[in-house]
Amino acid sequence: MGRLSAILGFTYNLRVHTYHVANAQVHLPAPAPTGPEARVTSPAQPAPPRPTSRDVARAAGVSQATVSLVLGDKWRGRVSEATADRVREAARGLGYRPNLAARNLRLGRTRTALLVVPALTNEFFARVYTGAAAVAAEHGFGVVLYPSPDGTGPARDPFASARAALDGVIASSMAADALGALHGADLPLVMLDSDPSAPGPAARVNLDVADGMRQVTEHLLDLGHRRFVHLASAVDTWTFAVRADAVHEALRGMPGTAVRTVPAALDVRAGREAAERALSLPGPRPTAIICDDDILAAGACKAARRLGLRVPDDLSVTGFDDLALATAVEPELTTVQLPAEQVGERGMSALLAVLEGGTAETGSLPVRLVVRGSSAPPPTGQDS
Repeated sequence: MGRLSAILGFTYNLRVHTYHVANAQVHLPAPAPTGPEARVTSPAQPAPPRPTSRDVARAAGVSQATVSLVLGDKWRGRVSEATADRVREAARGLGYRPNLAARNLRLGRTRTALLVVPALTNEFFARVYTGAAAVAAEHGFGVVLYPSPDGTGPARDPFASARAALDGVIASSMAADALGALHGADLPLVMLDSDPSAPGPAARVNLDVADGMRQVTEHLLDLGHRRFVHLASAVDTWTFAVRADAVHEALRGMPGTAVRTVPAALDVRAGREAAERALSLPGPRPTAIICDDDILAAGACKAARRLGLRVPDDLSVTGFDDLALATAVEPELTTVQLPAEQVGERGMSALLAVLEGGTAETGSLPVRLVVRGSSAPPPTGQDS
């Protein structure tokens, strides 16, 4: 075995042969051939040098500063569009990719935004994220999503270990409790669907939810309804307060109208239970339920069926948001369509504008009424 061990020590220039030792196979290399049989192996060829911004500048016939402006998306107003196109074409042709880590270190930026939303299970906020991420990608940014763990309740501090890795925050007003940790963090904040009179954020993106509720209420009034239930979200935020005010404002001064506001948690079961209670109270029965959300509207439709009422023949039901759920129920919901992806797009664009020292776009995003099968004139004799 000593001789075998000695042989095993010389494996560096030997080919493998197989020997049988004590009924076991031992693989031993044999001497490498010399002379004509020997093959000379060339060392690995070095990889070609990575193209630099100087190469791009030379190919495009511009300065390196111009390359930096164009590829850093800061060229507007400084470089012509034709020159910017030429730089991008040269970069593509050379296979040039900026060293983002070095650039971010130089600029003190991570090119990362945090999106704080109440819950990923809510389709609306998933679409907001889609819009924000699309704009972020166009500008070399990433979006980190932070959902509040309790849906619409207070979130743990999402910034405890992430402040240094963020350039800014986009947050829904429905997750506002999570933002208390931002005080003193010195991060730009863009609020979505929030009170315009409240101080704090660098920019806001709002939906014209008041107009949406006016459209719904006027639609039902035009159909002849006069007795209403407002199935209101129990979440204490600006957007739902505005919806409630808009319903009452639209009915103010209309003779013979009555509305009862009933709060409910934002889920189908809570909506059903609240609607059942409202429809079972003594006195003339309401002929229409105006809901703050499509989820509550689905609950109201279930309540109607349990009470033997037909939607819309006996009871009209309207939603808000135009989620996929709105067309999954039967009859399909009359609702207000909110441009969720556009909210995310404008939110990210606003943050980018703030980071560049610019001014974010202002003005509320329009919403629109979508009339479907859940609304109709009230039953004969029930319109007064």
